Amino acid sequence: MEAPLLVREMTLTDCDRVSEIRIRGWQSAYRGLMPQPFLDALSVSEDAERRRARFGQGGGDVVDLVAERDGQILGWACHGPYRDGEVRTQDAELYAIYVDARRYGSGLGHALLQESVRRCTAAGHPRMLLWVVKGNTRARRFYERQGFRPDGAEDPYEVDGVPVPEVRYVKDLSL
Repeated sequence: MEAPLLVREMTLTDCDRVSEIRIRGWQSAYRGLMPQPFLDALSVSEDAERRRARFGQGGGDVVDLVAERDGQILGWACHGPYRDGEVRTQDAELYAIYVDARRYGSGLGHALLQESVRRCTAAGHPRMLLWVVKGNTRARRFYERQGFRPDGAEDPYEVDGVPVPEVRYVKDLSL
């Protein structure tokens, strides 16, 4: 019998594992969508160092969650106020969600996203928005199954001079 999944707020000691999941997630999810040399150059240790340096900064409006089973971190999600340039709106934004690539399809992403949505709804945010790489069909299907819909907005994101357009998805939290 598998131990229950715990979704909780991230701690400083989780930074190394969260960075490993995030970087390996980029390297897996964006293979063929972003330049391979860029993906190969991503560093878990550098990401973890930046994450530790930023940990606990800010006004508490950014929430980092981890999914843990049997003491092992298996996924990470981060949400906070929607960023529309320098303007903050009443909406929430899912900044990131990554699951250990060996655990895709296991329900970890669903659990993390549901907890983020629950917290944003409880905080009174009318909507949750997110940006996803246009060609990332796996992620787009995942968000659509969770009730998110593209709203027509696109961002002409580039990586090392290569276009990697993103599309925005939205979910109404006031229903």
